Amino acid sequence: VLSIREYFLLTLTATPFVQHSVTKINILLRWATVPEKSLLTNEEFVLSSTAVIVTLIGYYVLFGKRHGRKREVLLEELRLAQRQVHSLEEKLLISMREDMSSKRKHNSSSREIRIFMDGAFDVMHYGHMNAFRLGRTLGTYLIVGVNSDESITRCKGPPLMNDEERLTMVEGCKFVDKVVPNCPYIMTSEYLDYIFNTYDVDYVVHGDDPCIVDGKDVYESAKRLGKYRSIPRTEGVSTTDIVGRMLLMTKEHHLRGGAEMINGGGGGGGERGDSDDASDNEIHNESNKEDDTVSVMTASNFNEEEDTGVLGHRSKFLTTSMMLRLFTAGVKHPEDGMKVIYVDGAWDMFHCGHVEFLKKVSERGDYVIVGIHGDTAVNKRCGANFPLMNLHERVLSVLGCKYMNDVLIDAPMKITPDMIASLKITEVVHGTENGETSINFDDRYRYPKEMGICTAIESPSEFKLNNILSRISKKQAELQSKIDRKQKAEREWFDNKYQNGQKSSNGTGK
Repeated sequence: VLSIREYFLLTLTATPFVQHSVTKINILLRWATVPEKSLLTNEEFVLSSTAVIVTLIGYYVLFGKRHGRKREVLLEELRLAQRQVHSLEEKLLISMREDMSSKRKHNSSSREIRIFMDGAFDVMHYGHMNAFRLGRTLGTYLIVGVNSDESITRCKGPPLMNDEERLTMVEGCKFVDKVVPNCPYIMTSEYLDYIFNTYDVDYVVHGDDPCIVDGKDVYESAKRLGKYRSIPRTEGVSTTDIVGRMLLMTKEHHLRGGAEMINGGGGGGGERGDSDDASDNEIHNESNKEDDTVSVMTASNFNEEEDTGVLGHRSKFLTTSMMLRLFTAGVKHPEDGMKVIYVDGAWDMFHCGHVEFLKKVSERGDYVIVGIHGDTAVNKRCGANFPLMNLHERVLSVLGCKYMNDVLIDAPMKITPDMIASLKITEVVHGTENGETSINFDDRYRYPKEMGICTAIESPSEFKLNNILSRISKKQAELQSKIDRKQKAEREWFDNKYQNGQKSSNGTGK
């Protein structure tokens, strides 16, 4: 009777794989002039292979998961450290503001501290808005210069948005007090003197990331004058990242329903793709208007390697309660007797059409509440990879607009009598429509219509999300190359920033 060991060896040594492997190994050993008595046997090959496999399995069982858990702990510690860095930077900015304010009190107790910032602000987003907010904390009055199309084209290629569109976005930001158009991309000493003298500017402010063009520091002149201050960059969001998401949207295999899916999106965040709705920023999928299921490309089956899923869930931005508090600073409840206007939508890729629409809405009342639909609701109605920005990003984008007073986060699709009473809504507004009336659209505003408080207003702008996507589609190859280069540079800059910060915290930094 064979023992278990003998049966194991006899079975495996007789397999063609073992015999073929041993033969090939011995051929190599003979070529290396190894004596015949030292050649490998079938039994030795089986035993050594078994020992290696058992060792690897044992190591994985005992230590493999431990390394995985350690990596997860380190990742969580890194996220916590990033939040702490943001918090400390906020405190530093407040301290700097108090320091500058105290110095100013010695000269003039009533004089404003005027801050100047400039940039292209192409495809402006909530990261730019946060930069304006941070810049304004260093003073009392923020002036923003918007680079001209001509200067941007000369230095870095033509922008996606023209002068008027970019100016509309900056003027619509609640943290900005004054806008200066047609600023040069590179700040010369002559132009800085003009800014200081004309607008009585105290400090020029920019992010802490380097701004180098043709090997020259754009703000060298201001630094030389001692009138330059930097603010921390808003991490997790950049124009590079957002344009990258839209580049994915322009890929044909990501559009369920074809080009019709991206034809909607006017001034305010509605849902009909076949309309000129001022609130139209979402794409209405007619084939699914009575479908109660969520698109097959939702967050639950998002696959980053295949670039599929709701593109808003690709965001790396960490939305903290502190950030929301900072953006909602100054928000107050409507007073008795105020006319409260409510308007809702997706507000995806918050753009100049939205700003112009909200400006028109704000002229109708005293207090504007903007409802922002959740990611699932937007994706269910629009399909494909919408929304391009997740709910948190869209909330911050709308909160940064000066033509609203408050937002309703994850707003319900149907406006009910209870909701109207709770929010003290006087009038519900949506954009005008062109074409057939959607059954879902009628149902959505049924109660306000029955109460006689629903109003359709004409869009003041024809700008839609499709305008941006079309421009990106035409320049896809050029933009993709530029995005790849910038993403690499941004990654290197962030890695260097945190590596240096870690060295300093360990006492090894200079």
